Amino acid sequence: MQSVDYIVIILYVVGIVVAGMVFMGKMHSSKEMFAAGGQSPWWVSGLSAFMTQFSAGTFVVWGGIAYMYGVVAIAINLCYGVSALFVGWFIAGVWRKAGVDSASEFLQLRYGGSIVQFYTWFKGFLTMASTGGTVYALSKIVSALIPLPAGHALADPATGHLSVPLISVALCVVVIVITFAGGLWAVLMTDVLQFVILTVSVVFVVPLILAKVGGWGSFTAAAPEGFLAPVAADFSIWFLLGWMIINFFIFAADWAFVQRWVCVPTAKDAKKAAYLLGALYLASPIFWMLPPLLYRVVNADADSELAYILACKLVLPAGMVGLMVAAMASATASQATTRLNVFAGAFTEAYHRLVNKSASETQLVFVGRIITILLGLVVVAGALLVPKYGYTRFTIDINSLLYVPLFLPFVWGLFSKKIGVGAVWVTTIFGFIAGWVVKFALSGDGFLTNVEFLQPIVALIEKNTRVSGMLGAIVTPFLILIAFELLGKKEDPGWARAQNAKRVFHEQPVVEVDTMPGKMVAISLGAIALLMGLLAIFYQQEAGILALVSIVLFAIGGTLYVFLHQADKSRRTSVLIDK
Repeated sequence: MQSVDYIVIILYVVGIVVAGMVFMGKMHSSKEMFAAGGQSPWWVSGLSAFMTQFSAGTFVVWGGIAYMYGVVAIAINLCYGVSALFVGWFIAGVWRKAGVDSASEFLQLRYGGSIVQFYTWFKGFLTMASTGGTVYALSKIVSALIPLPAGHALADPATGHLSVPLISVALCVVVIVITFAGGLWAVLMTDVLQFVILTVSVVFVVPLILAKVGGWGSFTAAAPEGFLAPVAADFSIWFLLGWMIINFFIFAADWAFVQRWVCVPTAKDAKKAAYLLGALYLASPIFWMLPPLLYRVVNADADSELAYILACKLVLPAGMVGLMVAAMASATASQATTRLNVFAGAFTEAYHRLVNKSASETQLVFVGRIITILLGLVVVAGALLVPKYGYTRFTIDINSLLYVPLFLPFVWGLFSKKIGVGAVWVTTIFGFIAGWVVKFALSGDGFLTNVEFLQPIVALIEKNTRVSGMLGAIVTPFLILIAFELLGKKEDPGWARAQNAKRVFHEQPVVEVDTMPGKMVAISLGAIALLMGLLAIFYQQEAGILALVSIVLFAIGGTLYVFLHQADKSRRTSVLIDK
């Protein structure tokens, strides 16, 4: 990278932190800190949900798969879109109608404190550790772009580049500061900004690298055999189907996504937010995955995890590489801040319920910020330890084996009167065990692989390694819950508590949507557009691309600001008429 790229990165990160600080004054209550006061616009919530699923891990894991296997990476990401559309159709509106500010509040009403405590501690620390993995992924990208002189104190002796652990710790500090200061409002605002910057950057990368390889015809002629097929290696059609099911339950019940469905004013807004998430994941993967896909024919010997950023570095002008890296950093920060905010809220609720029931809102906000710092340290630990397991392997294994047993009972409890806390425990525990046995005990060097009567099963698993563990963790929880549903005769007491909260919600008036975060996004886009315009003046060789980027960002920011200003004006007019 050139010096101007470093300047862009520094200015971008400082700007994001400052923007987070702006929202510190809005944090008067725990609901405002962890649920945005129920005032988030649906489109902000939808874009934020998209960026919650997005991080540097997208570029490292799926970009690496695109580089190695081809179009199958696009197919895998399209599965997210299908899953999100079904969540919008069936689940998102139900969460908003539940009348709660968080998933943990619903679980407390529906199943009681034991499940909430288990989920808060187990899933909280697991999520923070995996979030550390995404920070590691970004750190590896940044490190690859910053070579240092031999013997430099900050260099990794093995690579000669800036130390990955050092970058990881620095990024974690930025994440903690943003979440500590601005709560969910800061997370939502930065999510929208990152979405725009990343989208604009990738839209410019694709035609540039396509031209570099000589056009689509030249690419297809040089691509490896099977590179354009929607399935490859272990990523079969059955894997894709299982991936859709798993991510349906992630979008439906993971606390980070539930937070997006409950922070909007109405159930209709929640459905629209989920539909937006689905639409974006049906349209964008084609653009996101093309750079590493095309880069394969430029350099067939690259580190697959770095293929994405190497493709960008190959074609982007000075300043835009820095902007792309800054946006990747911001996307990773977005995912991390979302998860930090969600679980800081869960632990704060636990503190209020179990430790200090008389705590004031000011005290709860203070406790929430302390918990944010402590969970941030877990993210740091994850960034340092997850790479030892293997980040790509860790990501796929966690999604495949753990999430359906965790989330299916929560979704089931939104609709079923019979399922109680006992059913949840049985489903979760035996779902975990089934997935673990198939993945580890019956495959590879597992202790059951030598049992003679199990050999047919072992052979079947060996042929379908990636799918088998996934199916074990999906089918078992379904069968258990169906059995409880068919055999159960009484209504669980938690159902009445949940229904009462739902009735109270319907009695509340719809709150007004706050347009301040959207206006801040528009102003931030204008500032970045101005920076790109100044770079166009000083870097004549790439002036055309930089000027075009500046114009596009100005247009998007200006249109957004005018739209929000008109919305405010219309609302003020309607208020005057009502009076």
